[in-house]
Amino acid sequence: MESDVMGSADVDARLAVRLAELRAERGWSLGELADRSGVSRSTLSRAERAEISPTASMLNRLCGVYGRTMSRLLSEVEAEPAQVVRAAGQAVWQDAASGFVRRSVSPPHPGLRGELVEGRLAAGADIAYDRPPVPGLEQHIWVLDGTLEVTAQDVEHRLAAGDCLRLRVWGPTRFRCPGPGDVRYALVVVLP
Repeated sequence: MESDVMGSADVDARLAVRLAELRAERGWSLGELADRSGVSRSTLSRAERAEISPTASMLNRLCGVYGRTMSRLLSEVEAEPAQVVRAAGQAVWQDAASGFVRRSVSPPHPGLRGELVEGRLAAGADIAYDRPPVPGLEQHIWVLDGTLEVTAQDVEHRLAAGDCLRLRVWGPTRFRCPGPGDVRYALVVVLP
């Protein structure tokens, strides 16, 4: 449903405000944030004004600079956090450019280190992250349907339905759906 996808104008506007707040809290100029994140000043400016919806890769870079997981950042723009999130109320964010859809299954909580995410990649989709949002982040990737190729520490893991990969993320990672169909996977993220 359109209203459930976090790509909506309302959520993009709240995300833009939160990104601007995070930069202001640190007293950084757009130039300083650009230097720290590797994202251009103009792109950062447009994202903070909700003129563009950030890509998954851009959000990952910003999360790394701000020391947050993507789920935590996205939860900060939700109206009210809850202990129980019904399926219909789970936040869904879509990166249309890459064919990536991310559902926050369990709500992040400041006192807890783990969260559960559902990821979906269209056949042929390929997402590369140049660094983890938090160095040493623990991930458990369980493929529910389809095939997923995950590259971490220069090792490629080809996962089929039912396979689970456990790793700590220190450097670049890549998630690729070789097809022929889409892939759906559960991702458990645990802060170090």
